[in-house]
Amino acid sequence: MPTPKKGARFGSSAQHQRHILSNLAAQLIQHGAIKTTDAKAKLLRPYVEKLITRAKSGSVHDRRQVLRHVPQKDVVNYLFDELAPKFENRAGGYTRIIKLENRPGDNAPVSQISLVLEETVSAEATRATRAAASKQAEETKAEEAQTEAPEVEADEATDAEAQAESEAVEAEESAEAEKKEDEEK
Repeated sequence: MPTPKKGARFGSSAQHQRHILSNLAAQLIQHGAIKTTDAKAKLLRPYVEKLITRAKSGSVHDRRQVLRHVPQKDVVNYLFDELAPKFENRAGGYTRIIKLENRPGDNAPVSQISLVLEETVSAEATRATRAAASKQAEETKAEEAQTEAPEVEADEATDAEAQAESEAVEAEESAEAEKKEDEEK
């Protein structure tokens, strides 16, 4: 048997390593978090992150490509239908590795690898800044409209302000609804 070029493998062959990674990825997607050795967790992280990135696009080709790596259809359907929309605002960093105590039997270093499902503060901050910028832009447009024709367009400006306020209220309500759904899960 030829010596592998990338260093030591889990198990006896490259095929066995692919099966181990496939099963670990399926369990991580299905359960959200798993405990495994440090070495397996470090190797599993980029494997799963690439699968999630493919799932975010949601095309049929990407679904088939993910099925090549994780052959369980129910797990892939769960990944594409339920998990991928949760990661829509993330550009990466879908998993987190937390080191735990060593395993009692063989003293192997153990880690917990889990999916990061909570929304980051930066995503909420960007949403808030966008809302503030759009509100400010609408206010400046309304002010410009009032200076050009204050009598005729005064009613239109108040309508635009009312519409902007209603959109802001709807955005806040939808954000609160998303938070409630996340807390329920």
